[in-house]
Amino acid sequence: MKTDKNKTWFLLETEADYEAATKRYEQLKDAERGTEGHKEKMLLVHLIADYENKLWDLPDVDPVEMIKIRMEDFGYNAATLAKVYGDRGTISKVLNYKQSLSLTMIRKFSQLLKIPAEWLIREYPLKKAV
Repeated sequence: MKTDKNKTWFLLETEADYEAATKRYEQLKDAERGTEGHKEKMLLVHLIADYENKLWDLPDVDPVEMIKIRMEDFGYNAATLAKVYGDRGTISKVLNYKQSLSLTMIRKFSQLLKIPAEWLIREYPLKKAV
């Protein structure tokens, strides 16, 4: 399927492909059923979902462990998360199971670490203070 820019869509294999597809989807999201734009939009939905499912084929672990795994994948450390969230002490408490993730953390870490937010809202046990 070609866009008005003569773009032919193929399977999304890179982050750049994904970004281009999501950008184009945003342009087409209100396309009316039966139009070429709607057909392209529906194709993009499938391509984007396929890419996300492959990217987010994540292990069944608690949210904190998932964050640690993704930090390692990207070469990040607690200081990197603190730059995004703004509070190193809170990051340390979360990574050591002494404080739960806040909604703000879930939003920011989902984007930074490419983890679906629904994975980060799962319940997990905290360590009791001694």
